[in-house]
Amino acid sequence: MQLYSSLPLSLESLSVNHVFALALLVCSAIVVKLLVMRRRGIRSMEAFPGPPAHWLIGHVKEFRQDGHDLEKIMKWSGQYPFAFPLWFGPSLSILNIHHPSYVKTLLTTTEPKDDYAYKFFIPWLGDGLLVSTGQKWFRHRRLLTPGFHYDVLKPYVKLVSDSTKVMLDKWEVYGKSGESFELFKHVSLMTLDSIMKCAFSCNSNCQTDSGTNPYIQAVYDLCHLVNVRFRVFPYHSKAIFHLSPHGYKFRKAARIAHNHTAEVIRKRKEVLKIEEEQGIVKNKRYLDFLDILLSARDEHQQGLSDEDIRAEVDTFMFEGHDTTASGISWIFYNLACNPEHQEKCREEILQVLDGKDTVDWEDLNKIPYTTMCIKESLRLCPPVPGISRKLTKPLTFFDGRTVPEGCTIGVSIYGIHMNASVWENPYLFDPLRFLPENVAERSPHAFVPFSAGPRCEARLERPPVNQLT
Repeated sequence: MQLYSSLPLSLESLSVNHVFALALLVCSAIVVKLLVMRRRGIRSMEAFPGPPAHWLIGHVKEFRQDGHDLEKIMKWSGQYPFAFPLWFGPSLSILNIHHPSYVKTLLTTTEPKDDYAYKFFIPWLGDGLLVSTGQKWFRHRRLLTPGFHYDVLKPYVKLVSDSTKVMLDKWEVYGKSGESFELFKHVSLMTLDSIMKCAFSCNSNCQTDSGTNPYIQAVYDLCHLVNVRFRVFPYHSKAIFHLSPHGYKFRKAARIAHNHTAEVIRKRKEVLKIEEEQGIVKNKRYLDFLDILLSARDEHQQGLSDEDIRAEVDTFMFEGHDTTASGISWIFYNLACNPEHQEKCREEILQVLDGKDTVDWEDLNKIPYTTMCIKESLRLCPPVPGISRKLTKPLTFFDGRTVPEGCTIGVSIYGIHMNASVWENPYLFDPLRFLPENVAERSPHAFVPFSAGPRCEARLERPPVNQLT
């Protein structure tokens, strides 16, 4: 009886031992893999000294999200000219480059975007132009290029002006009452209203609706959560992030964003179906981005799948309003901080308007001083302070230092724009830096607020910077 009674206990102990041994084996395998990756990363960065890093968390603790992170990047940029490595966790290293000569070497290649940081956007934005690579990226870019032709863009000037007037009417009320308000929120609503009208022919009324716009709030949350996921090493695991509170918030915000774009696509498809069934000839003043998405065909007469269409709508809905709102808000801030330049812009624009209440397409080339102020603000406060690429082959820089295949290189756009060896008094707001004669003396890669090179989505037949509204 004693033998039989102890049998279940022995089996249970055996089972526990097996589980423990398996867990130990898995943990050991993970540790070994991380050590191998770390050693490989250290070897790949041997030619590039950098700030000391913790063996486990790297430089993560150095970035406190307290408004001073970019100052730390500039401090290290002064200590390590051209480039230095940053570690995020025990195995992920990124070579941070911050000089035009280095940036030119990278951005003139067709190297794909980093598959590590950008992959965290995929559950939200899908495999659209922001994150896709290879033939899929080239195919989508070719299909979407007609959407950025000047003839398509010209009618947008009036639509953007209409949205801006709504915003200014709201500001006039604040001006009379003397009440302060958060400018970025208002500009975000205006740019969302503009992208909805221009790209999707949709009057959203988002600027006049009461309460917080759920889509814009979802975008704020998603941007924050992508950043959190990148900085917290365990969240790089899909399973761990999925089970975490942050993962739950991410999925909830992503559903809101997806429902928003799905509704836009659904409404357009309904309209197109009715037009087709009733034989109605479409009488639109312009062809919008969604029209081009739905009708695009390649050389094999194959269009975009429903999944591809949603990914591109998600991508352009986000990129078309969020980074634009950031850039515009910083322009307002920098002009307010430099009233003498603000007054010159006002005088120039009033002269161009000549009694009109809105600018026309042809007026955009008649405001050179305002354009220089816009560029100088984009230099000081680039909406996207950094981008990254992953090497598919070794890359050698002008000074002979080489980075091997498989390495991730981060381009510090902010670091380039504030590089004291390129820009005299880089923290000073000086629009005259962008006089033609001054521009001619600098490298074209000294000013890259929209990135540059063949992998830059901003190259899609967009107007040059001197035609920004």
